Amino acid sequence: MKARTRAAVTLLTPFFLLFTAVMVVPIGYAVWLSLFTEKQSGLGFGGTETVFSGLDNYTAALGDRAFREGFGVLLGYCVLYIPLLLAGALGLALLLDSALARARRFFQLALFLPHAVPGIIAALIWVYLYTPQLSPVVQAMEAGGVGFDFFSPEGSLPSVVNIALWEWLGYNMVIFYAALQAIDRSVLEAATVDGAGSWRIALAVKLPLIKASLAMVALFTVIGSLQLFTEPLILNKGTGSAVTSTWTPNMYAYTAAFDRNDYGLAAAASVLLALTAALLSFAVTRLTGRRNRRNPRTVRNPGTARSPRSSARNPSNARNPRSPRSPRNPRNPRNPRKEKTA
Repeated sequence: MKARTRAAVTLLTPFFLLFTAVMVVPIGYAVWLSLFTEKQSGLGFGGTETVFSGLDNYTAALGDRAFREGFGVLLGYCVLYIPLLLAGALGLALLLDSALARARRFFQLALFLPHAVPGIIAALIWVYLYTPQLSPVVQAMEAGGVGFDFFSPEGSLPSVVNIALWEWLGYNMVIFYAALQAIDRSVLEAATVDGAGSWRIALAVKLPLIKASLAMVALFTVIGSLQLFTEPLILNKGTGSAVTSTWTPNMYAYTAAFDRNDYGLAAAASVLLALTAALLSFAVTRLTGRRNRRNPRTVRNPGTARSPRSSARNPSNARNPRSPRSPRNPRNPRNPRKEKTA
């Protein structure tokens, strides 16, 4: 027992040291920093001093209208982005997993390649494609009579959602496709023998068997959506877009720290955003776990043995002379044992 304990300690110590260094210490420092603020003395001509302010930074962040509106932007972003991402990635994965798919390797690589492009580069590419004077896409849309300003207040949110979808659709498609490939093929063959079509197999057989992957992708997507920063930051820099410097909570914290040098307010905004992400992650985990417990679905293989109740209801089993459930009649003259004794 002591040897097992030593082995567990030896294997887990590097993980906990790294976790403490990159997670616990930064979060603790952010919480500590959020409790202090810098004030200037002497009508602004004196030096600055750091004073304990308690929860004043949290009150200031929550009382700022720009910070609250940032959460509204995140809400609209999640409403558009998460359903489109999950439906699109799942649909592509089911299409590649179907028997009609051709050139699967090529399409997997082609769909995954956008994820290999860094977020900043991807945002710059799409800014070029959104600019009316430069973009061939916008020029083609205008030639067809379709006018849409990607930098307008109404078009900024769909523009950011489009960039995020282009980056992450292929990545999540690979996760779903790997989960679909792990399904036992005999289950799908049994469903086909039972007369289920392609749509029926996809919706009633495949989807229930990859619920764990769906829950994991949904959880990571919610957490990533709350960290929206790179795409709107690029749209904000010199494009004339309606995206402001405080468009999201992350951008609000960035502006407070590096434009206004108010590190206490930035730390408080970051802590509030982290608490929101933790609460939403807990809610998504509980919701998906509760649904899995309430709706346990099992797919029966027709090749397995049937229950006694079902076999008793089937009259063909009772009339089958080879069935072990049909007893022999000793008075039957066709019984070979009876004829031998006679």
